[in-house]
Amino acid sequence: MKRYLTLVVILLAFASTASAQKIAVKTNSLYWATTTPNVGFEFAMGDRWTFEIAGGYNPWTLNKEDNIKAKHFLVTPEFRYWFCESFQGHFIGINGNYTQFNVSGVLIPEVFYKEVSEGGFLDNLQHARSQGWAVGAGITYGYAWPISRRWNMEFTLGLGWWYTEYDRFESRPCGLFQENVAKHAFGPTDFGLSFIYMIK
Repeated sequence: MKRYLTLVVILLAFASTASAQKIAVKTNSLYWATTTPNVGFEFAMGDRWTFEIAGGYNPWTLNKEDNIKAKHFLVTPEFRYWFCESFQGHFIGINGNYTQFNVSGVLIPEVFYKEVSEGGFLDNLQHARSQGWAVGAGITYGYAWPISRRWNMEFTLGLGWWYTEYDRFESRPCGLFQENVAKHAFGPTDFGLSFIYMIK
């Protein structure tokens, strides 16, 4: 854990010294909908380039009796290229992700996991407890628009590759170990509707 916190501090220090003309702080409302507090910082590195570092942390057990929880932390750095100027309009980006998780009983719409992941990772999140880690990388598309002098809104969608290793247990509290899983997957690496405050 200390290694990853050190990496975040180094990335923040690098970004903040990169002749930043603008700095923004943001939060993803869709991520909050999963009961996960989250925050991100974005730094201008030129007229059309920015660097973002964002993260979320969910420590909650939502139902102890049924062992329903989505405990995890997530760190996401991203470099972005803006087609007109930074923090406005269309952009594309390259993102990375690192997460550790301890998840069980998360309800996934049945039609989605049956068609896409029956017996796979999404199915495991709903019908077992999965504890492990994952790394990912992908390409992001987004659009940002101002809603006042210092406030913006931003939509993002990223797709790419994930690698995960996790242990699978029975979903009940203190459930028995079932298997160790390691797999590659293609899917979303970013999805958000964020509110942004321009600090300078």
